Amino acid sequence: MTVDLLLGLQWGDEGKGKIVDVLTSKYDIIARFQGGPNAGHTLEFDGIKHVLRTIPSGIFHESSVNIIGNGVVMDPVVFQKELEGLEKFNIDIKSRLLISRKAHLILPTHRLLDAASEASKGKAKIGSTLKGIGPTYMDKTGRNGIRVGDIELEDFKERYRALADKHEAMISFYDVNLQYDLKEMEQEFFAAVEALKELTFIDSEAYLNQALKDGKSILAEGAQGSLLDIDFGTYPFVTSSNTTAAGACTGLGIAPNRVKDVFGIFKAYTTRVGSGPFPTELFDEVGATMAKVGNEFGSVTGRARRCGWLDLVALKYAVQVNGVTQLYMMKGDVLSGFETLQVCTAYKYKGQEIDHLPYNIEPENVEPIYVEKKGWNADLTGMTSYEEFPAELKEYIEFIEKELEVPIKVISVGPDRTQTIIK
Repeated sequence: MTVDLLLGLQWGDEGKGKIVDVLTSKYDIIARFQGGPNAGHTLEFDGIKHVLRTIPSGIFHESSVNIIGNGVVMDPVVFQKELEGLEKFNIDIKSRLLISRKAHLILPTHRLLDAASEASKGKAKIGSTLKGIGPTYMDKTGRNGIRVGDIELEDFKERYRALADKHEAMISFYDVNLQYDLKEMEQEFFAAVEALKELTFIDSEAYLNQALKDGKSILAEGAQGSLLDIDFGTYPFVTSSNTTAAGACTGLGIAPNRVKDVFGIFKAYTTRVGSGPFPTELFDEVGATMAKVGNEFGSVTGRARRCGWLDLVALKYAVQVNGVTQLYMMKGDVLSGFETLQVCTAYKYKGQEIDHLPYNIEPENVEPIYVEKKGWNADLTGMTSYEEFPAELKEYIEFIEKELEVPIKVISVGPDRTQTIIK
Protein backbone atom coordinates (compact mmCIF):
# COMPACT_ATOMS: atom_id res chain seq x y z
CA MET A 1 0.00 0.00 0.00
CA THR A 2 0.96 3.67 -0.21
CA VAL A 3 0.94 6.67 2.10
CA ASP A 4 -1.22 9.77 1.70
CA LEU A 5 -0.17 13.10 3.22
CA LEU A 6 -2.33 15.81 4.70
CA LEU A 7 -0.75 19.27 4.98
CA GLY A 8 -1.60 22.88 5.67
CA LEU A 9 -0.76 25.22 2.79
CA GLN A 10 -0.77 28.58 4.58
CA TRP A 11 0.59 29.83 7.93
CA GLY A 12 -1.10 27.06 9.91
CA ASP A 13 -4.58 26.99 11.49
CA GLU A 14 -6.13 25.76 8.22
CA GLY A 15 -8.37 23.13 9.86
CA LYS A 16 -6.24 20.01 9.46
CA GLY A 17 -7.57 18.33 12.59
CA LYS A 18 -11.14 18.30 11.33
CA ILE A 19 -10.15 16.85 7.94
CA VAL A 20 -7.97 14.12 9.48
CA ASP A 21 -10.94 13.21 11.65
CA VAL A 22 -13.20 13.10 8.55
CA LEU A 23 -10.70 10.98 6.57
CA THR A 24 -9.64 8.60 9.35
CA SER A 25 -12.21 5.90 8.58
CA LYS A 26 -10.42 5.30 5.25
CA TYR A 27 -7.03 4.58 6.89
CA ASP A 28 -5.58 1.98 9.23
CA ILE A 29 -2.89 4.27 10.63
CA ILE A 30 -2.74 8.02 11.30
CA ALA A 31 0.85 9.21 11.80
CA ARG A 32 1.94 12.65 12.99
CA PHE A 33 5.33 13.46 11.42
CA GLN A 34 6.62 16.78 12.85
CA GLY A 35 6.01 19.69 15.17
CA GLY A 36 5.24 19.85 18.85
CA PRO A 37 2.57 21.02 21.29
CA ASN A 38 2.54 24.50 19.73
CA ALA A 39 0.22 23.01 17.11
CA GLY A 40 -3.44 22.73 18.14
CA HIS A 41 -5.63 20.55 15.94
CA THR A 42 -9.30 21.26 16.62
CA LEU A 43 -12.02 18.66 16.05
CA GLU A 44 -15.72 19.20 16.65
CA PHE A 45 -18.46 16.58 16.72
CA ASP A 46 -21.50 15.68 18.81
CA GLY A 47 -21.51 19.28 20.06
CA ILE A 48 -18.08 18.91 21.73
CA LYS A 49 -14.91 20.77 20.74
CA HIS A 50 -11.60 18.90 21.13
CA VAL A 51 -8.12 20.41 20.83
CA LEU A 52 -5.25 17.95 20.31
CA ARG A 53 -1.64 19.12 20.55
CA THR A 54 0.58 16.07 20.10
CA ILE A 55 -1.80 13.14 19.68
CA PRO A 56 -2.84 12.46 16.04
CA SER A 57 -6.37 13.50 15.12
CA GLY A 58 -7.55 9.94 14.46
CA ILE A 59 -7.59 9.05 18.17
CA PHE A 60 -11.40 9.16 18.41
CA HIS A 61 -11.82 6.33 15.87
CA GLU A 62 -11.77 2.81 17.31
CA SER A 63 -10.38 1.18 14.19
CA SER A 64 -7.32 3.41 13.70
CA VAL A 65 -3.83 3.19 15.17
CA ASN A 66 -2.27 6.59 15.91
CA ILE A 67 1.49 7.08 15.79
CA ILE A 68 3.62 9.96 17.08
CA GLY A 69 6.53 9.86 14.63
CA ASN A 70 10.25 10.43 15.08
CA GLY A 71 10.02 13.96 13.64
CA VAL A 72 7.79 15.12 16.50
CA VAL A 73 9.03 16.82 19.68
CA MET A 74 6.89 16.12 22.73
CA ASP A 75 6.55 17.66 26.16
CA PRO A 76 5.64 14.92 28.68
CA VAL A 77 3.82 17.44 30.92
CA VAL A 78 1.64 18.85 28.12
CA PHE A 79 1.12 15.33 26.78
CA GLN A 80 -0.05 14.08 30.18
CA LYS A 81 -2.64 16.86 30.37
CA GLU A 82 -3.79 16.00 26.86
CA LEU A 83 -4.30 12.38 27.91
CA GLU A 84 -6.21 13.48 31.01
CA GLY A 85 -8.53 15.50 28.78
CA LEU A 86 -9.38 12.33 26.85
CA GLU A 87 -10.12 10.18 29.93
CA LYS A 88 -13.84 10.94 29.97
CA PHE A 89 -14.23 9.48 26.46
CA ASN A 90 -13.09 5.98 27.52
CA ILE A 91 -10.55 5.68 24.70
CA ASP A 92 -8.22 2.68 24.86
CA ILE A 93 -5.10 4.83 24.62
CA LYS A 94 -2.63 1.96 25.15
CA SER A 95 -3.79 0.05 22.07
CA ARG A 96 -4.64 3.05 19.93
CA LEU A 97 -1.57 5.25 20.45
CA LEU A 98 2.07 4.36 19.71
CA ILE A 99 5.12 6.60 20.20
CA SER A 100 8.36 6.55 18.25
CA ARG A 101 11.45 6.00 20.40
CA LYS A 102 13.23 8.51 18.16
CA ALA A 103 10.85 11.41 18.96
CA HIS A 104 12.65 14.09 20.99
CA LEU A 105 11.61 15.25 24.45
CA ILE A 106 11.00 18.86 25.43
CA LEU A 107 12.58 19.46 28.84
CA PRO A 108 11.46 22.16 31.31
CA THR A 109 14.73 24.01 30.55
CA HIS A 110 13.88 24.04 26.84
CA ARG A 111 10.82 26.12 27.70
CA LEU A 112 12.92 28.43 29.86
CA LEU A 113 15.49 28.84 27.08
CA ASP A 114 12.67 29.67 24.66
CA ALA A 115 11.31 32.37 27.00
CA ALA A 116 14.77 33.86 27.66
CA SER A 117 15.66 33.92 23.96
CA GLU A 118 12.39 35.55 22.92
CA ALA A 119 12.50 38.13 25.73
CA SER A 120 16.05 39.13 24.76
CA LYS A 121 14.96 39.99 21.20
CA GLY A 122 12.72 42.88 22.20
CA LYS A 123 10.91 44.26 19.16
CA ALA A 124 12.59 41.67 16.91
CA LYS A 125 10.56 38.83 18.45
CA ILE A 126 9.58 36.08 16.00
CA GLY A 127 6.32 35.25 17.81
CA SER A 128 7.40 32.00 19.48
CA THR A 129 4.66 30.14 21.38
CA LEU A 130 7.27 29.64 24.16
CA LYS A 131 6.61 25.88 24.29
CA GLY A 132 10.31 25.01 23.97
CA ILE A 133 9.97 23.72 20.41
CA GLY A 134 12.84 25.70 18.86
CA PRO A 135 15.42 24.90 21.56
CA THR A 136 14.46 21.21 21.40
CA TYR A 137 15.01 21.07 17.64
CA MET A 138 18.28 22.97 18.15
CA ASP A 139 19.44 20.25 20.54
CA LYS A 140 18.30 17.63 18.04
CA THR A 141 20.40 19.07 15.22
CA GLY A 142 23.22 19.86 17.67
CA ARG A 143 23.22 16.16 18.68
CA ASN A 144 22.52 16.94 22.31
CA GLY A 145 18.86 15.94 22.47
CA ILE A 146 17.08 13.47 24.70
CA ARG A 147 14.68 11.09 22.97
CA VAL A 148 11.71 9.03 24.10
CA GLY A 149 13.81 5.87 23.89
CA ASP A 150 16.27 7.33 26.41
CA ILE A 151 13.54 7.03 29.09
CA GLU A 152 14.09 3.25 28.94
CA LEU A 153 17.82 3.57 29.66
CA GLU A 154 19.31 3.20 33.15
CA ASP A 155 21.23 6.48 32.92
CA PHE A 156 18.24 8.59 31.78
CA LYS A 157 18.37 10.90 34.82
CA GLU A 158 22.11 11.48 34.37
CA ARG A 159 21.53 12.37 30.71
CA TYR A 160 18.73 14.69 31.73
CA ARG A 161 20.84 16.41 34.42
CA ALA A 162 23.77 17.02 32.07
CA LEU A 163 21.54 18.69 29.45
CA ALA A 164 19.48 20.67 31.98
CA ASP A 165 22.67 22.02 33.61
CA LYS A 166 23.95 23.06 30.19
CA HIS A 167 20.66 24.86 29.52
CA GLU A 168 20.81 26.75 32.83
CA ALA A 169 24.29 27.97 31.96
CA MET A 170 22.96 29.16 28.59
CA ILE A 171 19.99 30.94 30.20
CA SER A 172 22.40 32.96 32.34
CA PHE A 173 23.95 34.41 29.15
CA TYR A 174 20.68 36.16 28.25
CA ASP A 175 20.35 39.59 29.77
CA VAL A 176 16.78 39.05 30.98
CA ASN A 177 15.21 38.73 34.40
CA LEU A 178 13.66 35.26 34.13
CA GLN A 179 12.01 34.03 37.33
CA TYR A 180 11.52 30.28 37.64
CA ASP A 181 11.52 27.34 40.06
CA LEU A 182 13.23 24.51 38.19
CA LYS A 183 12.82 21.99 41.02
CA GLU A 184 9.06 22.41 40.90
CA MET A 185 9.06 22.14 37.10
CA GLU A 186 11.22 19.01 37.28
CA GLN A 187 8.91 17.35 39.78
CA GLU A 188 6.04 17.72 37.32
CA PHE A 189 8.25 16.63 34.42
CA PHE A 190 9.48 13.37 36.01
CA ALA A 191 5.95 12.47 37.15
CA ALA A 192 4.80 12.90 33.53
CA VAL A 193 7.74 10.79 32.29
CA GLU A 194 6.65 7.95 34.62
CA ALA A 195 3.14 8.16 33.16
CA LEU A 196 4.60 8.17 29.64
CA LYS A 197 6.34 4.85 30.39
CA GLU A 198 2.92 3.21 30.65
CA LEU A 199 2.38 3.71 26.91
CA THR A 200 3.82 1.72 24.00
CA PHE A 201 7.10 2.86 22.46
CA ILE A 202 7.99 1.56 19.00
CA ASP A 203 10.75 1.68 16.40
CA SER A 204 8.36 3.60 14.19
CA GLU A 205 10.17 3.38 10.85
CA ALA A 206 10.26 -0.43 11.12
CA TYR A 207 6.62 -0.52 12.24
CA LEU A 208 5.36 1.69 9.41
CA ASN A 209 7.31 -0.05 6.66
CA GLN A 210 6.07 -3.43 7.88
CA ALA A 211 2.54 -2.03 7.91
CA LEU A 212 2.97 -1.02 4.25
CA LYS A 213 4.19 -4.55 3.43
CA ASP A 214 1.09 -5.89 5.18
CA GLY A 215 -1.16 -3.78 2.95
CA LYS A 216 -2.13 -1.21 5.59
CA SER A 217 -3.12 2.32 4.57
CA ILE A 218 -1.39 5.29 6.23
CA LEU A 219 -2.36 8.95 6.47
CA ALA A 220 0.55 11.19 7.47
CA GLU A 221 -0.64 14.24 9.41
CA GLY A 222 1.37 17.46 9.36
CA ALA A 223 1.27 20.30 11.86
CA GLN A 224 1.46 24.07 11.27
CA GLY A 225 1.53 25.13 7.59
CA SER A 226 3.82 25.15 4.56
CA LEU A 227 4.62 28.87 4.89
CA LEU A 228 6.05 28.10 8.35
CA ASP A 229 8.49 25.48 7.01
CA ILE A 230 12.04 26.01 8.30
CA ASP A 231 13.41 25.90 4.71
CA PHE A 232 10.53 27.13 2.55
CA GLY A 233 8.58 29.38 4.91
CA THR A 234 8.85 33.13 5.57
CA TYR A 235 12.14 32.77 7.44
CA PRO A 236 12.94 33.65 10.22
CA PHE A 237 9.26 33.89 11.15
CA VAL A 238 8.81 30.15 10.84
CA THR A 239 8.64 27.01 12.98
CA SER A 240 11.66 24.76 13.60
CA SER A 241 10.69 21.74 11.49
CA ASN A 242 9.87 20.80 7.90
CA THR A 243 6.12 21.19 7.59
CA THR A 244 6.10 20.37 3.87
CA ALA A 245 5.68 16.99 2.15
CA ALA A 246 9.41 16.21 2.40
CA GLY A 247 9.10 16.38 6.20
CA ALA A 248 6.78 13.38 6.16
CA CYS A 249 9.55 11.18 4.75
CA THR A 250 12.15 12.25 7.32
CA GLY A 251 9.58 12.49 10.13
CA LEU A 252 8.33 8.93 9.69
CA GLY A 253 11.10 7.04 7.87
CA ILE A 254 9.00 6.46 4.77
CA ALA A 255 10.55 6.59 1.29
CA PRO A 256 9.29 9.28 -1.16
CA ASN A 257 8.14 6.65 -3.67
CA ARG A 258 5.61 5.32 -1.15
CA VAL A 259 3.70 8.62 -1.14
CA LYS A 260 0.61 8.69 -3.34
CA ASP A 261 -1.81 11.57 -2.72
CA VAL A 262 -0.98 14.90 -1.07
CA PHE A 263 -4.05 16.62 0.36
CA GLY A 264 -3.48 20.37 0.73
CA ILE A 265 -5.74 22.28 3.11
CA PHE A 266 -6.30 26.02 2.88
CA LYS A 267 -8.76 28.60 4.16
CA ALA A 268 -10.97 30.53 1.74
CA TYR A 269 -9.07 33.57 3.04
CA THR A 270 -5.70 33.88 4.82
CA THR A 271 -4.69 34.11 8.49
CA ARG A 272 -1.44 34.34 10.41
CA VAL A 273 -0.56 34.20 14.12
CA GLY A 274 2.38 36.07 15.59
CA SER A 275 5.01 38.11 13.77
CA GLY A 276 6.11 38.00 10.14
CA PRO A 277 5.19 39.41 6.73
CA PHE A 278 1.62 38.99 5.46
CA PRO A 279 1.03 40.75 2.09
CA THR A 280 -2.79 40.49 2.00
CA GLU A 281 -3.39 41.38 5.67
CA LEU A 282 -6.40 43.60 6.33
CA PHE A 283 -6.38 46.30 8.98
CA ASP A 284 -9.95 47.49 8.40
CA GLU A 285 -13.49 46.46 9.33
CA VAL A 286 -13.45 43.65 6.74
CA GLY A 287 -10.48 41.99 8.47
CA ALA A 288 -12.13 42.45 11.87
CA THR A 289 -15.34 40.83 10.56
CA MET A 290 -13.41 37.85 9.19
CA ALA A 291 -11.74 37.37 12.56
CA LYS A 292 -15.01 37.60 14.46
CA VAL A 293 -17.09 35.36 12.18
CA GLY A 294 -14.24 32.87 11.74
CA ASN A 295 -13.49 32.82 15.49
CA GLU A 296 -9.85 33.42 14.60
CA PHE A 297 -8.05 32.75 17.84
CA GLY A 298 -5.21 30.23 18.28
CA SER A 299 -6.45 26.88 19.65
CA VAL A 300 -3.34 26.51 21.84
CA THR A 301 -2.19 30.09 22.52
CA GLY A 302 -5.53 31.93 22.37
CA ARG A 303 -3.76 34.65 20.39
CA ALA A 304 -5.85 36.62 17.88
CA ARG A 305 -5.07 35.67 14.29
CA ARG A 306 -4.34 38.34 11.70
CA CYS A 307 -6.76 38.07 8.75
CA GLY A 308 -6.58 38.95 5.06
CA TRP A 309 -7.74 38.07 1.56
CA LEU A 310 -6.79 34.82 -0.14
CA ASP A 311 -3.21 34.97 -1.47
CA LEU A 312 -2.93 32.75 -4.56
CA VAL A 313 0.74 33.62 -5.10
CA ALA A 314 1.66 32.07 -1.74
CA LEU A 315 -0.85 29.24 -2.20
CA LYS A 316 0.51 28.34 -5.65
CA TYR A 317 4.01 28.22 -4.14
CA ALA A 318 2.84 25.82 -1.40
CA VAL A 319 1.06 23.61 -3.96
CA GLN A 320 4.27 23.35 -6.01
CA VAL A 321 6.60 22.67 -3.09
CA ASN A 322 4.33 19.92 -1.75
CA GLY A 323 3.20 18.34 -5.02
CA VAL A 324 -0.44 18.71 -3.95
CA THR A 325 -2.87 16.41 -5.78
CA GLN A 326 -6.14 17.47 -4.09
CA LEU A 327 -7.23 20.69 -2.40
CA TYR A 328 -9.57 21.04 0.59
CA MET A 329 -11.05 24.51 1.12
CA MET A 330 -11.98 25.41 4.69
CA LYS A 331 -14.21 28.12 6.16
CA GLY A 332 -16.05 29.04 2.98
CA ASP A 333 -18.97 29.93 5.26
CA VAL A 334 -16.96 32.76 6.89
CA LEU A 335 -16.94 34.75 3.62
CA SER A 336 -20.75 34.74 3.33
CA GLY A 337 -22.14 38.26 3.49
CA PHE A 338 -19.28 40.14 1.82
CA GLU A 339 -20.53 42.05 -1.24
CA THR A 340 -17.21 41.64 -3.04
CA LEU A 341 -14.11 39.55 -2.43
CA GLN A 342 -10.54 40.33 -3.36
CA VAL A 343 -8.13 37.58 -4.46
CA CYS A 344 -4.40 38.26 -4.76
CA THR A 345 -3.13 36.79 -8.05
CA ALA A 346 0.25 38.57 -8.34
CA TYR A 347 2.64 40.87 -6.48
CA LYS A 348 4.18 44.15 -7.42
CA TYR A 349 7.74 43.35 -6.32
CA LYS A 350 10.34 46.11 -6.38
CA GLY A 351 8.36 47.83 -9.15
CA GLN A 352 7.77 44.71 -11.28
CA GLU A 353 4.73 42.44 -11.50
CA ILE A 354 5.51 38.84 -10.54
CA ASP A 355 3.34 35.76 -9.94
CA HIS A 356 5.76 33.73 -7.79
CA LEU A 357 6.75 34.01 -4.13
CA PRO A 358 10.02 35.97 -3.96
CA TYR A 359 12.83 35.65 -1.41
CA ASN A 360 11.53 38.57 0.63
CA ILE A 361 7.85 39.49 1.04
CA GLU A 362 8.28 42.27 3.58
CA PRO A 363 5.79 45.14 2.98
CA GLU A 364 8.48 47.50 1.67
CA ASN A 365 9.14 45.07 -1.21
CA VAL A 366 5.74 43.58 -1.96
CA GLU A 367 2.34 45.02 -2.87
CA PRO A 368 -0.48 42.57 -3.62
CA ILE A 369 -2.34 42.83 -6.95
CA TYR A 370 -5.98 41.84 -6.63
CA VAL A 371 -8.76 40.47 -8.80
CA GLU A 372 -12.28 41.29 -7.59
CA LYS A 373 -14.90 38.53 -7.31
CA LYS A 374 -18.58 38.82 -6.50
CA GLY A 375 -19.51 37.70 -3.00
CA TRP A 376 -22.47 35.62 -1.81
CA ASN A 377 -24.97 36.12 0.97
CA ALA A 378 -26.25 32.58 1.57
CA ASP A 379 -25.87 30.71 4.87
CA LEU A 380 -23.73 27.70 3.89
CA THR A 381 -23.63 26.02 7.30
CA GLY A 382 -26.73 23.87 6.73
CA MET A 383 -25.97 22.88 3.12
CA THR A 384 -25.22 19.24 2.38
CA SER A 385 -24.27 19.20 -1.32
CA TYR A 386 -22.21 21.21 -3.80
CA GLU A 387 -25.31 21.76 -5.93
CA GLU A 388 -26.85 23.90 -3.16
CA PHE A 389 -23.98 26.40 -3.24
CA PRO A 390 -24.71 29.88 -4.63
CA ALA A 391 -23.35 30.51 -8.14
CA GLU A 392 -20.86 33.09 -6.81
CA LEU A 393 -19.25 30.56 -4.47
CA LYS A 394 -19.00 27.98 -7.26
CA GLU A 395 -17.35 30.63 -9.44
CA TYR A 396 -14.91 31.46 -6.60
CA ILE A 397 -13.99 27.76 -6.25
CA GLU A 398 -13.58 27.27 -10.01
CA PHE A 399 -11.40 30.39 -10.26
CA ILE A 400 -9.06 29.05 -7.54
CA GLU A 401 -8.91 25.61 -9.22
CA LYS A 402 -7.99 27.19 -12.55
CA GLU A 403 -5.26 29.36 -10.99
CA LEU A 404 -3.73 26.51 -8.96
CA GLU A 405 -4.31 23.78 -11.57
CA VAL A 406 -5.40 21.36 -8.84
CA PRO A 407 -9.00 20.25 -8.11
CA ILE A 408 -10.79 21.31 -4.93
CA LYS A 409 -12.36 18.07 -3.70
CA VAL A 410 -13.76 19.14 -0.33
CA ILE A 411 -15.35 22.36 0.95
CA SER A 412 -15.89 22.84 4.67
CA VAL A 413 -18.92 24.93 5.64
CA GLY A 414 -18.68 24.76 9.43
CA PRO A 415 -16.64 23.35 12.31
CA ASP A 416 -18.50 20.08 12.79
CA ARG A 417 -17.31 16.94 10.99
CA THR A 418 -20.77 16.71 9.32
CA GLN A 419 -20.37 20.16 7.75
CA THR A 420 -18.08 18.82 5.03
CA ILE A 421 -19.12 18.88 1.36
CA ILE A 422 -17.52 16.49 -1.13
CA LYS A 423 -17.32 18.02 -4.61
